[in-house]
Amino acid sequence: MPVPSHRAAFGARVRELRTGYGWSQEDFAHRANLDRTYVSGIERGTRNPTLDIIQKLAWALDVPAADLLAEHSA
Repeated sequence: MPVPSHRAAFGARVRELRTGYGWSQEDFAHRANLDRTYVSGIERGTRNPTLDIIQKLAWALDVPAADLLAEHSA
């Protein structure tokens, strides 16, 4: 089953911000209080995070949650 484009875009944005800090998925997962495999799934677009998870990600990345949902050109 193909990954929905909105999930892929969301995951790419999370990855872009995470790598901007120089964090591994494990480092980031620890900061967000999530499992590394869950973060991996988000970044690959195979997970469909809830609003609570989106807020955890945003807090860990120090950005507004809306910034994770906005479309960005790479």
